[in-house]
Amino acid sequence: MKFIVSSSALLKQLQHISGVISTNTVLPILEDFLFEIEKNKLTVVATDLETVMKIHIDIEARDSGKICIPAKILIDSLKNLPDQPLTFTIDKNFSVEITSDNGKYKVMGENPDNFPKEPAADDTNMFTMSSSALVTAINKTLFAVSNDDLRPAMTGVLFELDKKGLTFVATDAHRLVKYRRIDVSCPEKSSLIVPKKPLNLLKSALPDNEDELKVSYNSNHLFVDHGTTEMVCRLIDARFPDYKVVIPAENPYKMTVSRTDFQNALRRVSVFSNKSTNQVALSISGAELQLAAQDVDFSFEGNERMSCRYEGEDIQIAFNAKFLIELLSATPSSEVVLELSTPTKAGILLPVEKDEDEELLMLAMPLMLNQ
Repeated sequence: MKFIVSSSALLKQLQHISGVISTNTVLPILEDFLFEIEKNKLTVVATDLETVMKIHIDIEARDSGKICIPAKILIDSLKNLPDQPLTFTIDKNFSVEITSDNGKYKVMGENPDNFPKEPAADDTNMFTMSSSALVTAINKTLFAVSNDDLRPAMTGVLFELDKKGLTFVATDAHRLVKYRRIDVSCPEKSSLIVPKKPLNLLKSALPDNEDELKVSYNSNHLFVDHGTTEMVCRLIDARFPDYKVVIPAENPYKMTVSRTDFQNALRRVSVFSNKSTNQVALSISGAELQLAAQDVDFSFEGNERMSCRYEGEDIQIAFNAKFLIELLSATPSSEVVLELSTPTKAGILLPVEKDEDEELLMLAMPLMLNQ
């Protein structure tokens, strides 16, 4: 079996899916890419048994066939080759010879029959959405996902589907992000929890443009098809907490502030906060916001004040500055509104400017004030 492929095109596509491969795999064959050649089309598959990613590349080939090639040595060699056509020649013992303009490289492949089969797309429901809509949704929610394996439901992003739109929710019990797209119509009311790893891989593999994606799902798996890139991942089989009860129905006090000014002030002041809590206290009165942080153990203290527009009674409330900074990064809006009620109730962060097809709500739980 023999085929010819561009070295740079192959490297670029392999890098999109190489993140699937785990370093400490149970089966040695999971450290390989599966190459499938059929009619001038190369399909490369990578899997860790939970997530499968596939890419399709146009190549020159006369025959069809399959081979497993070790991923690490292949990517390392492609990184060091200039852009040129490469000829892959595979013999019946699964030995792979790669010929470039100036060199010949040999690597031992493995029997493709041992490569795990991918899950079948049975009984699926399907809807379409733009690639940029999914990439944006992942970027706005993924940072708020929990890393606590004892609460598996919160280690993924909840997809809530209905005919009027698609809602993405992520929370780690300290903050929550709810992002809704109303330009997507799903076939039926349903919900699924998608793990963090495949979403991270999708974020870097999908283009941020208006390309149409086909998204299908059944009770166990999610399938995303972009044409040249496909992904299948196992869903998290757990019950997502009822996040709606956490979102306060009435937060009457509203502070409007410049997003970048607020973010930069938090960054400066949080340097002086306690490293385990990152606590920054916000005191709002009239048109002034005061930020204060201290670390009693080291006698560190930081204070700043900035102007804001505020409707409500004077309030003092503390938050984890790191979480607030991350929430502020998730919105491109130049101004944000922080809605508050009491120092012990969650604060809601909303963008002032937003796209007509999207709704974004972010929530941060307050910390106990150091008296």
